[in-house]
Amino acid sequence: MNIEKARESHGSKYASLFRIKFIAGLQYRAAAAAGVATQFAWGIMGILLYKAFYEASPDAFPMSFQALSSYLWLQQAFLALFMGWIFENEIFQQITEGGIAYELCRPMDLYHMWFCRSMANRLSKAVLRCMPILIFAAFLPVPYGIGMPASVVAGVGFLITAILGFLVVIAYSMLIYIATFYTYTPTGVRMVSISVVEFLGGAVIPLPFLPEGIRKVVELLPFASMQNIPLRIYSGDITGMEMFAKAGLQLFWIIALVWIGKRLIGVALKRVVVQGG
Repeated sequence: MNIEKARESHGSKYASLFRIKFIAGLQYRAAAAAGVATQFAWGIMGILLYKAFYEASPDAFPMSFQALSSYLWLQQAFLALFMGWIFENEIFQQITEGGIAYELCRPMDLYHMWFCRSMANRLSKAVLRCMPILIFAAFLPVPYGIGMPASVVAGVGFLITAILGFLVVIAYSMLIYIATFYTYTPTGVRMVSISVVEFLGGAVIPLPFLPEGIRKVVELLPFASMQNIPLRIYSGDITGMEMFAKAGLQLFWIIALVWIGKRLIGVALKRVVVQGG
């Protein structure tokens, strides 16, 4: 009985932390409004840019223009969930400035605590921004707006793989935080990480547009298990049994990245030295 109560208490601590950080993130409505305006602009510019290429050579692309439009608008709507450049600067500061000492005094596992914080931070941003963008894109004329899911199965698959992709992003972000324990400054690691995730995750261009040989390799990497899979399922580019295989790959990367992160942070905390009074 005591063990069950301890487990409930243990879980409630992380749930409370998640709730506090999530509610705190919802306070930044002005920043969210500015972000929505920016994402509208980027979405429209991206679609018009691709439209020029499609008109020049309509049969040279692996996705229909309507599917691509849905991909780009979903990318903008759920930017906060999948983008590789969203980090919590407070965590980096705690590591580099010594605030980690206070974090270690809390009766919580450091990895799980940062994982919950990162989830709440991204989700709060997404909640404030996604609906205005989706509503706006839904009223745009065909084929410039967002279409309905390719099928009911695709809609359900999108929801499931979006959650899995979100967890892959968080697990990967944890590795960037942990890498700061081993470097003098997080700047270099962050810059390299952002560049890699943006290109190999399908943020710069959808992965189907890459040469086939490169694409087959890239799709096995954790970056392709972030936004690439759910957005392509929604647009109908990934169908049938391939959806289950992609979801399985996402689950594999979640487990692998969390395992690696927990091992690395365990080693780092044994070596951490905090100076000052």
